[in-house]
Amino acid sequence: MRRSDREVTDKVAIEEFIAGEKIMRVGFCDCGEVYIVPVNYGYSVDDGMYTFYFHGAKAGRKFELAESMPAVGFEIDGRYSLIPAETACDHSAEFMSVVGTGRLSIINDNNEKIKALNCIMKQVSGRDIWDYPEKQLDGTAVFRLRAEKMSCKAK
Repeated sequence: MRRSDREVTDKVAIEEFIAGEKIMRVGFCDCGEVYIVPVNYGYSVDDGMYTFYFHGAKAGRKFELAESMPAVGFEIDGRYSLIPAETACDHSAEFMSVVGTGRLSIINDNNEKIKALNCIMKQVSGRDIWDYPEKQLDGTAVFRLRAEKMSCKAK
């Protein structure tokens, strides 16, 4: 990280930030072209390692890239507030962001899917126990993103 004075290393602060946001962006490399998609997410932390979950269709570009090119980048940002100034170049902003890389896999086991979907629903709704009709469960792709590298920055 170029601006080490803005690096956040406090694990509690990072966890609180990730817990408070709703959208992450996942970046794929598609034959030299960058493809970025915003997704709702849920997550778990085991021994300091983050696993993020999101869902989508069992078809389309995101699904195909998850199968063929599972190395991805991801980003979560928030807490944005403009700091105005007298001149355009002196404007600044407060913010916090997490940026990382990891590997995607698709969850096929319905019991694992339910756990992952409950993580997502907890993140977006605050409630973590839901029922999922089997037809919808079978028709939904659930993605697991295991973070390999991650950094947090704030101003």
